[in-house]
Amino acid sequence: MRFARLTFLVAGLYGLAALLPQYFLLEKNNRDYPPPVNHPEYYYGFVGLAVAWQFVFLVISRDPSRYRPLMVPAVLEKLAWGVPVVVLFAQGRLAAPVLLTGLIDLTLCALFVASYFKTPRYGSA
Repeated sequence: MRFARLTFLVAGLYGLAALLPQYFLLEKNNRDYPPPVNHPEYYYGFVGLAVAWQFVFLVISRDPSRYRPLMVPAVLEKLAWGVPVVVLFAQGRLAAPVLLTGLIDLTLCALFVASYFKTPRYGSA
């Protein structure tokens, strides 16, 4: 379970470090990655939802066996960003720095899958 603990702890801390500054970077992102966001509620909604998931990862890291069922939606959360980013980049519709974030999420996704299979069911450990 040490692998799962470390995986979800690192994922949660990395995610908070990467996402929390986004609350203050909308105007910079508008300049660096046009066109500008014209529905800021979607931008802030995405950031808020992603931040909430980082806390789920931190909860999982405290007791991976107990929270093992949450690893399945955690995998889906990583796929929900990683796959579209790769597809959009392949279509020439996304900047390379954004691709990097999708690849990081896909790497974490693979580690989440490995954690799921390495973690015993709650009560069987």
